[in-house]
Parts: sequence; structure tokens; C-alpha cells
Amino acid sequence: MDFKGSELLPGPRVEDHLPHTTTAAAKIVIVGGFGVGKTTMVGAVSEIKPLTTEETMTQAGIGVDDDYGSDTKTATTVAMDFGRIRITDKVVLYLFGTPGQERFWFLWNGLFEGALGAVVLVDTRRLEVSFEVMGRLEEGGVPFVVAVNTFPDGPRYPLDDLRAALDLHPDVPIVECDARRRASSRDVLMTLMQFLHSLALNGTLARPHPPHPRIS
Repeated sequence: MDFKGSELLPGPRVEDHLPHTTTAAAKIVIVGGFGVGKTTMVGAVSEIKPLTTEETMTQAGIGVDDDYGSDTKTATTVAMDFGRIRITDKVVLYLFGTPGQERFWFLWNGLFEGALGAVVLVDTRRLEVSFEVMGRLEEGGVPFVVAVNTFPDGPRYPLDDLRAALDLHPDVPIVECDARRRASSRDVLMTLMQFLHSLALNGTLARPHPPHPRIS
């Protein structure tokens, strides 16, 4: 095998190097239905250049994929998104965004495995897609918070009304966010970390395990 020129291959960018002070890391999944803003959130909050697996939506997907009436969505995640953010000098979060199209949901089992917690992104224009998402997290024993992504053309409701509509447990945090903005997405992650910390203090934070296989 010829390795000539291999020394010319670019390495990771300096800003992508893991800080030498890092002593702990946690896996977090960003989950939700198609088009709720998962790729946007990972890209907005990641301190490294995010890895995305978006592919252009084509006519071949008509009747298979659902665009939920969107005339602006032209790409969809087919595997996962990946990013990283430091919470402190010692702790980093690895972020995994799940695919939204239902035909790719079989990938969720692997993405949920080993996850410390999750963010469920919600679009108020189609709350119904959130029930399956939250059900899978509950089956997998993955604690989660709900983040309502405030789309400009989406209806706004009081969070208490949304909590009731989603049938959330009183202890599960629900917050509003703008997934396009780094500060807003970071605050969602901090809400999740605070929730996980409270579960750990109460002794209810179990070791995550993969969900049971589903037949669909």
C-alpha cells in the first residue's frame, strides 16, 4: 500500500481538539419528528463543525416520506447529526441528532444506547408526532426534557397547556427555545443537565439501556 503524500492530509482543526482538561463526557440525543429542528439545534450549539448526514429530498420519496406540508424543507437526515459542546472545563456533551423520517427510526435503537439523557424537540403545528418519540425514550429508560421550538408561523400556547396536551409527567421539564440560536439551544441542554442532576440526587437516574426491538 502506497502511503506517499499521507503526511499532506489535513488533520483536525485546532479548535476541534478535545481540551486536555476534559475528564468526563456524556452522550445526549436530540430527537423529534421530521423537520422539528434537530439538525439546526446540533449545528447551532456545537463548538466543533457538526457532522451531518442530510440528503436531498426527491420525488422518489413521495408516498414514502412525509413532508408535513412543508414547501421549504429540501433535505432530510438519513443517519444522524453529531456535535460537541463543553459544559465545563472538565465535562463535554456529545450530541447525536436522530433522523426524523419514520423509515429511518430503526436507527434510533443504536443512538439511544448509552445515552445519559435526551431533548425532545416539539413543533406546535404537529404535536402528535411527539408521542411516539417520547414513548420510545420511556421504553429505553432515557430521561428527557421537552423543548418547544418556536417557529415563526407556529401557534403559541402556554407551557402548562402543552404539558397537558403532551401528557407529560409533572417532573419532566418543558421549555421554549429557538433552535437556530446558540444561547437558546445551550439553555435547553443546561435544563437537561440540571434535570439529570436532580434525578441522580434522588437516586432515580438509572443506567441507560437500549429499547426493546420493535417490529414496524
